[in-house]
Amino acid sequence: MTGADRTRALSATPDWVRGEAAALALIAAFAIIGYVLFPDDLALLTRIIAIVCLVLSLDLVTGYCGVITLGQAALFGVSAYAVGNACIAGITDPIALLGVGIVAGAVTGLVSGVLITRFSALPQLVISIAFGQLVAALANKLSMFTGGSDGLSGITPSALFDVFDFDLYGRTSFGFSLAALAIVLAFLLRFVRSPFGLMCRGIRDDALRARMIGTSVYQRLIVMYAVSGAVAGVGGALSAINVGVVGLDSVSFELSAEALVMLVVGGAGNLWGALFGAILFQIFQHIVGAASPFQWMTIVGLVLVGITLFAPKGIYSVIGRALAKVSQLRAPS
Repeated sequence: MTGADRTRALSATPDWVRGEAAALALIAAFAIIGYVLFPDDLALLTRIIAIVCLVLSLDLVTGYCGVITLGQAALFGVSAYAVGNACIAGITDPIALLGVGIVAGAVTGLVSGVLITRFSALPQLVISIAFGQLVAALANKLSMFTGGSDGLSGITPSALFDVFDFDLYGRTSFGFSLAALAIVLAFLLRFVRSPFGLMCRGIRDDALRARMIGTSVYQRLIVMYAVSGAVAGVGGALSAINVGVVGLDSVSFELSAEALVMLVVGGAGNLWGALFGAILFQIFQHIVGAASPFQWMTIVGLVLVGITLFAPKGIYSVIGRALAKVSQLRAPS
């Protein structure tokens, strides 16, 4: 096969296939680089993956549908608590627990979507905050199911495929989380390019026009919220399985706000932006927090202000423009 034939074959490859291949390549690169940089801190990497799922779920409703929410942690935390209770009740298979988290997240997303998407603009934001605070208050009060302020402990999943134990080394947790993230990302890359995903972008850009052409805006937003909840449920399940404890921080307002910040840093309305933003923010937070434990929040705040001023569409947009310029320079005149 000549070079021209290879070029034509590559151009004929469907976009979703190339997207999934890129997702798998990126996950593999993250695994290798992360293992090299943090060989003794795989727990950090598994935590990053769980939060990446949360940020991806937020991108679905905020970046692709234009729904501003500060209650996304509720979907994450409810799933984590559901997985914890299921494990304590005797369902210890990690894959089954992951399924429990997905279902719990989807149901919670459906309920919250019914409430939040009825409104728009500032009332929508207020309702999302109220929903998140309600879930946090219930988590604190229903100590029989959540452990209250002490957290829900005793979450001990069985070995993956009855072979790989979730031990203190964290290798099984890391590999399991990577596989889950790869599947989620590959699915979402295809989902947002589907007719449903494209219509959600149309709703984000002009909801009135979408209604005028006969689109059921409210129903589509609810469905997207359910999908978003399922993705957040993956993150909550991974957090519960890998950490073994679910605390009130899993449903906190602070976690919702941090997820929104990560999305803004990476770039809303782009799955790659959400992915990059979540990874970069958490690694930066970890390094700066360890180097300067008393001033790290100030440093992070200054960096966020700089990104907002000079890269309002997120870091990924800057990377995209830089790569475009490089390709133009390499192109023959």
